[in-house]
This record gives sequence, structure tokens and C-alpha cells, in this order.
Amino acid sequence: MRVGLHRYTFPDTDRANIIVDLRHRDKVLDSMLRVVGPARIEGYRRSQSWARDQIVYFVAEFSKPFKEFGIALDGRILAGAREARGADVRAFFRFDARHDEPILVRVAISAVDLDGARRNLAAELNHWDFERVRRDAERAWERELSRIIVRGGTREQLIDFYTAMYHLMLAPNVFMDVDGRYRGRDFKIHTARDYTHYTVFSLWDTFRAAHPLFTIIDQKRTRDFIRTFLAQYEQVGRLPVWELAANETDTMIGYHAVSVIADAAVKGIAGFDWEEAFEAMKQSAERDARGLAAYRQRGYVAIEDDRESVSKTLEYAYDDWCIAQMARLLGRDDDHRRYLERARYYRNLFDRETGFMRPRKRDGSWLTPFDPREVSAHYTEANAWQYTFFVPQDIGGLIELMGGPERFELKLDELFTTESKLTGRELPDITGLIGQYAHGNEPSHHIAYLYDYVGRPWKAQARVHQIMTELYKPTPDGLSGNEDCGQMSAWYIFSAAGFYPVTPGSKTYAIGSPLFEEVTFNLENGRRFTIRARNVSARRIYIRSATLNGRPYSRPFITHDDLMRGGTLVLTMSDRPSRWGTKEAPFSRIERP
Repeated sequence: MRVGLHRYTFPDTDRANIIVDLRHRDKVLDSMLRVVGPARIEGYRRSQSWARDQIVYFVAEFSKPFKEFGIALDGRILAGAREARGADVRAFFRFDARHDEPILVRVAISAVDLDGARRNLAAELNHWDFERVRRDAERAWERELSRIIVRGGTREQLIDFYTAMYHLMLAPNVFMDVDGRYRGRDFKIHTARDYTHYTVFSLWDTFRAAHPLFTIIDQKRTRDFIRTFLAQYEQVGRLPVWELAANETDTMIGYHAVSVIADAAVKGIAGFDWEEAFEAMKQSAERDARGLAAYRQRGYVAIEDDRESVSKTLEYAYDDWCIAQMARLLGRDDDHRRYLERARYYRNLFDRETGFMRPRKRDGSWLTPFDPREVSAHYTEANAWQYTFFVPQDIGGLIELMGGPERFELKLDELFTTESKLTGRELPDITGLIGQYAHGNEPSHHIAYLYDYVGRPWKAQARVHQIMTELYKPTPDGLSGNEDCGQMSAWYIFSAAGFYPVTPGSKTYAIGSPLFEEVTFNLENGRRFTIRARNVSARRIYIRSATLNGRPYSRPFITHDDLMRGGTLVLTMSDRPSRWGTKEAPFSRIERP
């Protein structure tokens, strides 16, 4: 987990060189390399990029002594030096590699100190058997990928699915040494007791589907993620926004750690302090940074208050709804009412005349001129078309604002069929366009499933199938946008299985169109939940009928409790739309307490 084994095979030569380049990659703040034995080096690297101060300590041990070495500082070899420190440190190590003899290197890392790297190496890799390490890695990944077993589908679809599983599980990363020590958000060294401490929380992306998927297939890690959040809160008084290597990058908007916490709590995941978590959630919502003071005072973020005002208002409102759910679970009635009221603030930016979530000034007037296709500073990596549909906490209320189910359906139709041309700024994040739907970026990810909420599940089935088959391929350009720490793949995993968490913080999953004949979730409680799609094919993408555990089932949604109890959902597929699932919609509505 903390040690890598490298193998370098050279042509027959007695001058085989391995170069260690500590300058490579991002801006170096400081680095050090030291030769500590005939086959061992160690050092550290501090750098600045996304994280303002990322620290990695390392120990590297070669499988045979190097016959020569040289250390360079600022581009100049230091004669006879065994150590160098600075912003430009590099070194070479020369070996006799005749007779096709490979050179192996055991490399251990730590974010704590050199002692940590040394202990990690001693504890995790005490041999030089490369094939054994490869087999161990394959077995470890097989255990992880076997949390979901799929059958059927094409070879390409199977590659897509298990590549998605692999991508999902690349982050968050373990961020502690074998003795439990880790670098905290306060940059002091702490010890994790009875849990694993993690890093890399791309929460603006992953709260949508990646973390909800972990609540199904990996509740232990979900607990540890949240305990990591709370450790950071104890250290610096804040839950993470986008944390990396003990640094808060403050990248992206919202305070979506509260979504991850509420989603876990609503689904009954224990093992963390709910009371402390609730206080930390409230602290996130009561800060004055990033337009929050104006949001609380006025009910929306005005364009004069902060950038990305529309997106911030909408995402703050959703996060406040998540806090309200936690308050309800804890019996905090006053907090429940207050945050539920704030969860309705999205209404303050809905312009009935245009039918869009629109930038607004402090005096209440709308920003003009207005083009819903425009990519502007008022939205986060998106435009009005995409963000108008981001009200996962109150879809029923949004439908009402738009004039009812029929008009809402027409608006969805228009989103997917209107011209894909964008105006305003050019952003590489807005990709994978189907009309103005942008699958390459996260604000669009739930939108195809909204057809379930207006009694048109066959339209959700058609669009979800289109996205899965057109925008995911086993090729170098096989994703329509960047992975974003597993979110792009989590969407595919859920959708290929046949359902999706439109509203994290709720137990409800909207049903779409499964891709495989059978998908089985192997749950940590020892049970299994299986989705079978009879007659599914490239043409048979519509659900004609369904049974849940042998009984007729007509709802276009399932619940988390259904999954955790185990059982079988059978969907009979057809090549034509049907009326299945039209009588009862998933529930998403803020009702005043």
C-alpha cells in the first residue's frame, strides 16, 4: 500500500543508469537526496501546485549495489557529494547490467517523515520477488472489483465497466503510515486510532455518485472517509472542500462534505460521531466566505457578492437540505426548520419569464442581456441550461416552478435536442454535449433521470442508454470529460446496473436502463442484491415490466433498504417504450415542517 517495486531491464551493458529527478513535475519548494549505503538512498520533496505544500518522504533500496553515482544541484554535479538539498536536485546511479540482469528498486513513501518511510518499507516489502508482488496486486484488485459482478454485455462493455470500477477505487488515497501516523490539516503529525486516514477528496465531483456508490459497496471506507473529515475539522475547524495531501485547496464550490455525511447517516451507516459531524456541518454553512454571508442575509448570492453566484446559491441550498436531514435524524427541530427553509433559496434565482436559473443583482433585478447558452463567471464550469436542473433536494418544487410536469418534460426535451453551440468563455470542462446536456462535467450527471419524476421513465431509459453507449468507450479518448476522482466512472457503474442516486442524502435511487444481463452487488453484510435484465440488447433498452423478489414491481425507483436487504430485481426489457413506471414518481419535495 505504501511501497512500490520497480523493475528496470537494460540491454547488455555495464553502464546501466537510473536517474532520480526531484525537480520533475510541479514547482519544487525544497528537496533533499542522500546516499545512505551502497544500494540505498533516501530523501524528501516539498512542492507546490494544486496543493500549496505537498510533502513526500522516500526511501529507495536497489537490488544490487550501484558501481557509480553522482548528485547534481542546480544542474552541476557535486564532486564526491553524498547529499544535496535545494530546489533542483537530481542524481544518477550506475549499475553493471550485463547478462540481461534486471535492476529492482523498492521505493517506500511517507507524508510524515523519513522514519515513516523506513518503517513502511520494512513492514510492507521484505523480498525481491517481482512476480509475487504482481500477483498480490492482482489479488487485491480482484477483491475490490468483485464487489460488483456483471454478466452479459459485449467485451467492450465489460472493459468499460471494470475500468470504471478501477478508476472509482483509485481515490481517495490512504494517507497514513503503517504505525497510523499522518500529517494533519494543521500540518502537525497525528495518529489515526481504529480507522484509516485518507486524502484526495474531490467532493464537488464525487458527492454525486462516487460516495453514494461507496455507501453500497464499501461502508467501512465510507466511515473512514467521514472520520477523516472529522479529524480535519478538529484540527483546523473546517470540513474539507477539496483536500489534497493535508492541504485545503478550496477548489470548486459548495460544502459537499455535508452531503457525504448526511447520505451515510440517512442510510444508517454508524461508526462516527453524529453529534460532532452535525456541528461540523453547521460550521460549514455559517462561514462568511465565498458569498455565504450574502446568501444567508438575502436568500441568494448576487452577482456583486461573488463569482459563480448562481451555482453557489443552488449548491448551498442543496447542502443546507443535507444539514436539515441530519438535524431531523438527531431531533434538532429548530435546526431542521431553519436549514429546510434555506434549502428553498434556489427559488430566488428562478426567472419565470425565461424559465432558467438566472444571475441576479443585489437590488433584485436580473442580469441583462441573458443567454442560457453562455458560459460565464456566474456559473461553475457550466451555463444556465445545465444548472437550471440542479435542485436535487426539491425536484417537485422545481417542476412546479416550471409550470408543471408537462412543461418540465418539454424543458428536458429541449435541453437534449437544442443546438450544442456554447457562447461566452471557452472552457475545456464542458464536453460530451448532447444538445446543452454536458456529460463531460458533473452538474449534468443526474439530469437524464429527471424524466422519472414526471412520469416519463422511458425517456430516462433512452437518454441513459444513449449516454452510456456514445460517451463511454474502451479507447484513449473513451471518457467525454476528465475522470474527476471516480465520479465519471461512478455514473457509468450505477447506470450500467440500472439505477442512479439523483439526490444524495435520500434513500431513493431512480431506475434507468441496465446495460448487462445481470449485475450482482456483493454487500458487506453478506447479502447480495441482483438486477437481472431479461432480453436486454442494444435495441431492447426499455423496461416493459418488473418484479422485486418475485412480486410485481411498478415503481421507477428502488430504495437503499431494498438493496441492503438483498434480493433480486428482474426487469423485462423491450425494444419499445411502455407505460411501466408511470403511475408513481420518485419523491423529492421539500415540505414545510
